[in-house]
Amino acid sequence: MEVRRRGFLTATLMLAVCPLLGAASITYTFNGTLGPILSGSDPLGANGESGVVTAVVSTTLSPTSHTSTSATYTLPAGSITVVINGTTYGTTGTSTLKYTFPAAGPDTMVFTATVDISGINGTVTATASLAKGSFPKSIAKHPAKFTPTPQTMTAATKAGGPGSQVSYKVVLLGTTVLGFAGTASN
Repeated sequence: MEVRRRGFLTATLMLAVCPLLGAASITYTFNGTLGPILSGSDPLGANGESGVVTAVVSTTLSPTSHTSTSATYTLPAGSITVVINGTTYGTTGTSTLKYTFPAAGPDTMVFTATVDISGINGTVTATASLAKGSFPKSIAKHPAKFTPTPQTMTAATKAGGPGSQVSYKVVLLGTTVLGFAGTASN
């Protein structure tokens, strides 16, 4: 009788805990100030304004592509939220997250998402430059937290150059790239 009771208790506990294990996620937050303008005309007037990029990423994802120094994951619609000066731009489709961990130089996280900008689809790409060695080796198999957290993000001084930056592209208005200084946390 005692064995049955323990078996029942164990099975009940496993059923209660398993959904929680499958639902494990990480919330990455990049919070700071956008600017300076590195390229483009900045039709949204984002230069000098506050910016927040938040992504909720399941730790059960597998990479859609990887190399010896990177891993790229596809995120479901709604995983990323972009806020510029208090205006929220939600994602309208799947997004991507690319972790890079080169032999030399900083580790980076690059989020790319399609967002609705006043009824027009636009693309936002946020790059967070993190300390070398921020990611565990498991990052090539599943998303993981970076350490230490929080980390200071230093704004890039050249579009596509080293440092943290945000770019946005709006149809007919071109692409704007801004530096992004602040903090990255998870």
